[in-house]
This record gives sequence, C-alpha cells and structure tokens, in this order.
Amino acid sequence: MLFIPSPKYLRELRKAAGLSQAELARRAGVSQSLIARIESGDVNPRVSTLQRILKALEEYVEEELKAEDIMTSPVITVKTSDPISKVADIMWENAISQVPVLDERGNVVGMIHEKSIVKAFLKHREKAVNFQARDFMTVPPPMIPPDTPLNAVFALISDACPAVLVMKNDKVCGIITRSDVLKYMVTRIKSGEHKQREPYTRSEA
Repeated sequence: MLFIPSPKYLRELRKAAGLSQAELARRAGVSQSLIARIESGDVNPRVSTLQRILKALEEYVEEELKAEDIMTSPVITVKTSDPISKVADIMWENAISQVPVLDERGNVVGMIHEKSIVKAFLKHREKAVNFQARDFMTVPPPMIPPDTPLNAVFALISDACPAVLVMKNDKVCGIITRSDVLKYMVTRIKSGEHKQREPYTRSEA
C-alpha cells in the first residue's frame, strides 16, 4: 500500500527534524508557499509531490543521524594471543559472526569472521586449538568517528564489508553491522506502517 502522508504528519516530522518550511521546500524542489499550504490543509497536492517532500525529510533525517545513534556498544573484542577455541566460544556465546582483534595496547589490528573459524576447524581439525586469533584474522574493517552521517555508513556496508568500527580517541567504542542497518531500516518501515493509519485528507490541519 502506498503511504500518503497527511499534512499533520509532514508538519510534525518537519518540526521534529528542526527544518524550516523554506529549507524543506529547497530540499524537495517546491515553493515555500506550497509547503505552508499543504501543512495548513489548504491545498490537495499530487501524491508524487507529497512523496517527494517526504523523501526530502527522510534524507535529511538520515543526514542528521550519526553512526553513534545506531552502533552497538560496548564492543566484544578478542586479543591477538587468544586461542582460536576461545574466540569461537566468545562468538557463539554472544551470537555474533565477527569480532575485532586488539593488540596488547588495545589497538584494532584485525577482524575474525565466523567463516574463518569454521574453515580453521575443518582444515586443521583438533589441531586448530593450537592456533591463535592472529593466525586467522583479516584486515580491520573501515573505522569511522561517532559523528559520521548515517548515509555515509550505509554506503560503506556491503557484502564485501559487513561491518564498520566506530572509533573515539583511537579506541573502538562501537560496531555497526549489516544486522544493525537491517534493524534500523525495519524500525523505520514499521514506523511508516503505523503512520499509514493516518490517511491524507484535505481538511486536516
């Protein structure tokens, strides 16, 4: 079902985002007077116009949200010297598929993925317990500051890059995975579904 935002919803979302009518009009490519008339219920605009305004609002919100707003913190980590069996236990007990690897000074030096541990045990069998985290870690994922815009985070995460680390004062303070992005998107979609109960009507102020 196509979501048609009501004037009240658009007005409340604009105000919650801290946008003026003029700025929203500029971003949506319409006139400020049209925004004002839509919000007051004095005009019945085309659905495509409403959708364009809503998209401009959502894009602005994503620009305003930062990495720290959706990151998982604190971050579970392992040391380079940890036995691979210990790493496996940590990952399975915490239901995570990847974990950052730190050196003795707490610096991020790599990443271990679940598939690497599975391959280690399949290839080396019982001898795999003799290996350490450093033996199977890959290069660290992208590292970003907490104030990185959310749309930039989304651009980084992909099949080849399933996570990013959020760094503060050269220390890892958070992690964002594809699961975190999925959780955010589903939450936003559900929020939109809730708003669908409030249909657009011309007379609503």
